[in-house]
Amino acid sequence: MSLQLYDTATRSQREFVPLRPRTASIYVCGATVQGIPHIGHVRSALNYDVLRRWLIATGHDVLLVRNVTDIDDKILAKSAEAGRPWWEWAYTHELAFEDAYTALGCLPPSVLPRATGHISQMVELMARLIDRGHAYAAGGDVYFAVATMTDYGSLSGQRLDEVCQGEPAEGEFAASAKRDPRDFTMWKGAKPGEPAWWTPWGPGRPGWHLECSAMATAYLGPEFDIHGGGLDLVFPHHENELAQSRGAGDSFARYWLHNGWVTLSGEKMSKSLGNTLSIPATLRRVRAVELRYYLIAAHYRSAIEYSDGALNEAAAAYQRIESFVHRVRERCGVPEPRVWCADFVGAMDDDLGTPAALAAIHTTVHEGNAALDAGDHTAAVAAAGSVRGMTAVLGLDPLADQWRSTLGSDATSAALAVLVDRLLAERAEARNRRDYATADAAREQLLAAGITVEDTPDGPVWTVKGNSRHGW
Repeated sequence: MSLQLYDTATRSQREFVPLRPRTASIYVCGATVQGIPHIGHVRSALNYDVLRRWLIATGHDVLLVRNVTDIDDKILAKSAEAGRPWWEWAYTHELAFEDAYTALGCLPPSVLPRATGHISQMVELMARLIDRGHAYAAGGDVYFAVATMTDYGSLSGQRLDEVCQGEPAEGEFAASAKRDPRDFTMWKGAKPGEPAWWTPWGPGRPGWHLECSAMATAYLGPEFDIHGGGLDLVFPHHENELAQSRGAGDSFARYWLHNGWVTLSGEKMSKSLGNTLSIPATLRRVRAVELRYYLIAAHYRSAIEYSDGALNEAAAAYQRIESFVHRVRERCGVPEPRVWCADFVGAMDDDLGTPAALAAIHTTVHEGNAALDAGDHTAAVAAAGSVRGMTAVLGLDPLADQWRSTLGSDATSAALAVLVDRLLAERAEARNRRDYATADAAREQLLAAGITVEDTPDGPVWTVKGNSRHGW
């Protein structure tokens, strides 16, 4: 089976056939850097990181562009409210986003373009659209004429006679220079106190939709493979990107992928609603690798309804994988990554089916633990190697340098494991002879040292308070 991806444009699952064999070009809408990132923001980046890793693992050379929107109404408003320069506000939060992506194991993008660095490309694109009759300048602004594109709405399913861009508000339209309320703004004329760049139609700043069309084609060309982003971007952002680019004569994206939201009480997580969980706050509760597991465990197109319980369950599930790999490492030596099982491959090729892929990993963990307990070290090492190979594709390999760095030195980790293993063995022996007082005393001794023990179907998992989890 070859990779199948759900294409929003065709509303169907399609075989991924790249424009150039064994290569993949991807544009992902990145952050509007107006504030501290929350888990809804990073979910999108993680989903496309998994796509990229799977494409690399299956032999593709991947070029991934993830942009930064560093000029925007909200950035200007929030920086002014804080009494800080807009560019400093934007860059401060851009760094916060990059820190979050790095902490959660995202591979760095091939290119990380900022909107403000691509004004010349935006001016050129607007000129092409005006020459083709798809855009016009009026009142210092430049607008895209929606009615000139007969297939407008094909991506999102919007009916042309029902289009509402949300700009400006309906009551303000009489004072607007728009010829048609359905038109959208590509360039905003300069206002007092705001940053501005020169264009043939007057000074001003770019509109959001224009930015992404210009940056995508600047790095990936007039036609590329995949355009990705959150479900909330289908309309108007991606619909307008598509209209601009096609209007200018570019084929643009061949596949459109959209990830679901992270919701709280059924509502999309967003700063405007005040229902966000920041990355720094969440990482004080669970490790970064556990948060990554939580955010990729659901299928990328489905919504995640956040709850503390679900996050804790995801952390415990990852710890079971981690526990098995470390048990094998301690008893048999470091297992090298091996081939993936067929169920894992089938799941990933089926529109990046991470729930089924993780189920395949947990099945392998169960089989490996059984082999280890039976003394079949060859089978256990093979299973652990397969688990490492599969988790690496998802960015979750317990022995990856990024995640091992939280364990302390190998010598410290090994010494601690020996001591804890001895107490756990004594506890297990006491429980076998129904000496529960001695078993409970061993557990209390560990707890007094800041180590908690959870009994799981795959054996005990122990946790160092305020540090990483281990199972041996």
